[in-house]
Amino acid sequence: MIYDDELETLPREALEALQLKRLQHTVERVYNLVPFYKKKFDEAGVKPDDIKSLDDLKRLPFTTKQDLRDNYPFGLFTLPLEQVVRVHASSGTTGKPTVVGYSKRDIQTWSNLMARSLAACGVGKGDVIQNAYGYGLFTGGLGAHYGGEALGATVIPISGGNTKKQILIMKDFGSTVLTATPSYTLYLAETLKEMGIKRDELKLRVGILGAEPWSDEMRKNIEEKLGIDALDIYGLSEIMGPGVAIECIEAKNGLHIWEDAFIPEIIDPETGEVLKDGEEGELVITTISKEAMPLIRYRTRDITRIIKEPCKCGRTHRRIERIKGRSDDMLIIRGVNIFPSQIESLLMETEGVEPHYQLIVDRVNNLDTLEVKVEVSEKLFSDEIKHLQRLKERIEKDIKDLYGITVKVTLVEPKTLQRFEGKAKRVIDKRKI
Repeated sequence: MIYDDELETLPREALEALQLKRLQHTVERVYNLVPFYKKKFDEAGVKPDDIKSLDDLKRLPFTTKQDLRDNYPFGLFTLPLEQVVRVHASSGTTGKPTVVGYSKRDIQTWSNLMARSLAACGVGKGDVIQNAYGYGLFTGGLGAHYGGEALGATVIPISGGNTKKQILIMKDFGSTVLTATPSYTLYLAETLKEMGIKRDELKLRVGILGAEPWSDEMRKNIEEKLGIDALDIYGLSEIMGPGVAIECIEAKNGLHIWEDAFIPEIIDPETGEVLKDGEEGELVITTISKEAMPLIRYRTRDITRIIKEPCKCGRTHRRIERIKGRSDDMLIIRGVNIFPSQIESLLMETEGVEPHYQLIVDRVNNLDTLEVKVEVSEKLFSDEIKHLQRLKERIEKDIKDLYGITVKVTLVEPKTLQRFEGKAKRVIDKRKI
């Protein structure tokens, strides 16, 4: 279902003309209203009048998370605080929080983009959305909430956690849509089984899952266990929140990024060079419809590529491939770049293995080591030792074939690895460098 037929199917030429007009307006505003941007643009030798085409975007300097921290809390706002109706912020666990402000119009824009995103997943009026994203400073809960209401659906603002109550409400309130992280969705499926509730006792049909990298194999696992369509949603607080990009239910192949609001680029994370469509690199986003805090060429650190081929759903907005990982989360083990999502894909393709795993990195005698802990099914765990040994050796061989390095695989009992109500913590890095 297409929510905004005119904008979502705008011909590319008209869409790019709209992008250029909005980009020029945004660049003019930040240059004149934000001292940080004026200084950066002047240092780069570029003025707002120099932006005459979309290709000129690459002349502008990048914005980073550190820039947001350096201008904490409101240094990047283009509006006075009395015109900012809401503020969100990161947890600040690795430094000062990154703060984002929204005007009344920004909230309306965000709600509309989220409504588009939900509709792309086949959600509409009459649906009951169980919103298990966290509410508060984190953007997930309120973003999905306002989008659901804009769409005309019924929203249950249950937030994360309290899993048995989640399932009770899901059953009694007739939830048809779940918004949550993929790892928490798996935990819900597991708890559902433990509570003896059969799948056909629920009306759930769609899961809109995000806020952490996940694989197609985990999608299949979730869809099989819950009997739903599981779709990937992308967003980040610095840019807007959830609803920056979404998979459509027709294709389930890449996420449409709403290009009337955001201009995506893919760059080489080492050199900053802009790469061609189809090449893998770091996603950079420029916001062109935000009023209170626009960002120019924000480096997301997320690794993906742009899919330029038309989508069968009819939308003209390009897609990004499922996020592979983050350039700053990528593990380098003995000089080899390793993304946890690739290991997840390999594990999910292995029979007898459950979708719960942990990667433990350490340094022993100046040599990096990687241990992969993964749960096995109850049936396999009660099987003969030789079968478990064979499975362990097979996974070790598969990872060696993939990366060319030797890792240790430890098979653990079902339900022994920690479960998460929000984003899963898959990697424990014990190295002291």
